[in-house]
Amino acid sequence: MELIARNPASGIYAASPDYIHALEVRHASRLLFVSGTMGLDQQGMAAADLEEQLDLIWSNLRSILASADMTVDNIVRLTSYLSDRDFMEANQHARLRALAGRAVPTTAIIVETLRDDWLVEIEIIAAG
Repeated sequence: MELIARNPASGIYAASPDYIHALEVRHASRLLFVSGTMGLDQQGMAAADLEEQLDLIWSNLRSILASADMTVDNIVRLTSYLSDRDFMEANQHARLRALAGRAVPTTAIIVETLRDDWLVEIEIIAAG
């Protein structure tokens, strides 16, 4: 599989070091679409704070990816649903840590979550 960042040099605002406009995926033989994943433990309980929820989300995503013989290196698209705009920076840092600084097309949206104790939800698309 070949991944090619697409960041036009003109006609659009500049991408940042942790953001790309598009990612072309060539020669992928399979795609994995992952539902929005919350910071819930194995009993379905939300972690107490944002950092713990982000840690659980990324742990949960790694488990889902592993079930498909994939890793975070296979992530080609990510959408974050944040219940508060103040969570943007912590979410960004968690994503950069989880992806070892690799930029993928990313969108963050401020939403009202289904439960008050769900602070963030992340959905991904992976290719392999």
